Amino acid sequence: MDRRLTPMTGGVALRSLAGRVTDARFVDGEAGAICQPLVDLCAAPGGARDRQVLLGDAVTVVDRTDAHVFVQMAKDGYCGWVAADAIGPPVAATHWVAAPASHLYSGPKVQARERAALPMGARLAVLGQTGSFAETAFGFVPAVHLRPLGQTADDPVQVAETFLNAPYLWGGNSHAGVDCSGLVQLAFHACGRACPGDSDLQQQIGQPLPHDAPLVRGDLLFWKGHVAMVVDAQRLIHANGHSMSVAYEGIRACIDRVVEQGGGPVTARRRP
Repeated sequence: MDRRLTPMTGGVALRSLAGRVTDARFVDGEAGAICQPLVDLCAAPGGARDRQVLLGDAVTVVDRTDAHVFVQMAKDGYCGWVAADAIGPPVAATHWVAAPASHLYSGPKVQARERAALPMGARLAVLGQTGSFAETAFGFVPAVHLRPLGQTADDPVQVAETFLNAPYLWGGNSHAGVDCSGLVQLAFHACGRACPGDSDLQQQIGQPLPHDAPLVRGDLLFWKGHVAMVVDAQRLIHANGHSMSVAYEGIRACIDRVVEQGGGPVTARRRP
């Protein structure tokens, strides 16, 4: 079983795995939510980052240590360890951050001191509004940066384009730093479409395309360990380690460059 999608630590597993695994203590899990703006989801307590998760993301808590909590994410099934203080009670969110990035402010005015940066996709319960600012339990957010839950974007490519020039970060899921699969997931989630977190998992969504099929906007191109989104017949957009940023690149030029650098050919083309 893929450890990224299996809600089990060494000795504890969600009850849904009963009959599929042995030598585990089964638990029902505890509902919770991410209570910090941007949190590393790690393969081991305090270990390497697999992905990042966002304020308001719903989780099921499976296991705990003194300083870390093992969770499964509701939005994509991804499992991993987060810092214990990053988990709070479930949130009855009403809005999500639809801008590429925003801030939590200490007061409802542009001159107020910011408390934290907010990534696209963060989910918040809006308690009221003062002027042009929405009030939340964490602070004030420019209302123009929020959309009600259920009100989504229409075009994943257009969402990805709002991240142009954002820096590349392995496992990143925000405008402060994003990797190839993080960009695709952010773009699809902003459009209300399910999407897993890593490129090998994303290679299973949608329909396969023949190698010679014309590419259209929104198609996905895959290499070993990498994914890019087609912008038009000539260009793609991707978060990449070559420019260390989110950038446009010519499709043919990108394919040739990756081969020349030893990354191999395109392994799959998918139409989500």
